[in-house]
Amino acid sequence: MKLKKILMTGSFLVAASASTAFAADCSIESGRLSIVGNEFPAIQTVARNAQECEGLTEAKANLTADHQKINLAGMQGNPAEYTTAIVANSSIVALINEDVIRPLDDLVAAYGQDIPRNQLITINGEIMAVAFMANAQHLVYRKDILEQIGVEPPKTYEEMLAAAEKIRAEGILEHPLGGPYMAGWNLAQEFINMYIGHGGEFYEPGTATVSINNEAGVATLEMLKALSEYMNPDFLTHDSNGTSAEWEAGNVALMNMWGSRTGVLMDAEGSTPEVYENTMVGAPMTVGGNDTPASTLWWDGWTVAKNISDEDAEATFKAMKHGISPAILNDETMGQAVWMIEGYQPAAVNEGVFSAISMQTTPYPMLPHHGLLHTALGDNIADFLQGKESAEQTLSDIEAAYTTAAREKGFIN
Repeated sequence: MKLKKILMTGSFLVAASASTAFAADCSIESGRLSIVGNEFPAIQTVARNAQECEGLTEAKANLTADHQKINLAGMQGNPAEYTTAIVANSSIVALINEDVIRPLDDLVAAYGQDIPRNQLITINGEIMAVAFMANAQHLVYRKDILEQIGVEPPKTYEEMLAAAEKIRAEGILEHPLGGPYMAGWNLAQEFINMYIGHGGEFYEPGTATVSINNEAGVATLEMLKALSEYMNPDFLTHDSNGTSAEWEAGNVALMNMWGSRTGVLMDAEGSTPEVYENTMVGAPMTVGGNDTPASTLWWDGWTVAKNISDEDAEATFKAMKHGISPAILNDETMGQAVWMIEGYQPAAVNEGVFSAISMQTTPYPMLPHHGLLHTALGDNIADFLQGKESAEQTLSDIEAAYTTAAREKGFIN
């Protein structure tokens, strides 16, 4: 069966300065709330505040780095185990394709008319999610180490490589670079970032036919490998959590990291003053002499499950609305994200994401077939980085894996 084409309308880039505050209606008579989502601080804040609503017959959250492995299965039952999934540009697509989340138009009309319009994610003419934060990957660097070698924060990946070589040559750190390069989703995301930075197009125009076995694809793989040679030898096991731990331990001086993760790198918990006082953020880097940031712009937001009662859907909507109300903003939470919430005052920790927005960083492709390419990338890039295959063979393997999956799903003939 051919899955429906997905289009997104509206803007999430200006939502951090939304002009109309909304009141969080948390008057719930009954109904349950069961959240599944990622585990970083901003989402923990949203989930915690959503669960505060009185009148809920159940209020729980399963926040885990493995959320994308369990959210679909957890919403396919009848009734669904989870009443809401916190998602992003990419992860919402699978839930829509499998028809496990409901349009929110009726709930917005009844209980969310005051939610700023630029937080309403509209897909194929229907509201499918409510966004609450923007995110992007960008430079994170150790100010003291760069000053020690007399180098400015890099603006390009080529400058990052040069700085890494100097740090190693001067005996400061043997593995000065880091990043979420775990084989699978994380590594695929790094390819997507770098390929966009090289000016690559993922598909033949107007089709779902993949087209990455080209000069931009080879250059992307070669840059990823060059960077990996300055990373911990176990870099293929490091997701965002693992990379953050390496940073806090003082083992890394430069990396490309999610803006939503930088807050924990700049606080005192789990680190030393030498590290957290010198942790700084910069704009997304470019590559190959191009002007396009080698990064992608994201939104995070919440959905409501389809296979639940109307009572549970209403309770979930009201609770999640409360979870992202302006009341959640305080000195602790302000720096956790680039919030798409009235009253948000940008913190220095979020300057990287704001730079990504001002540089017009490309949004992550929200296409129904792009998840298949993301998977194919994650399954095959490690062989090249380990020296087992040429760049051309790796790209050929990726295209073959994607094409098989896309044919099975009816995206291509």
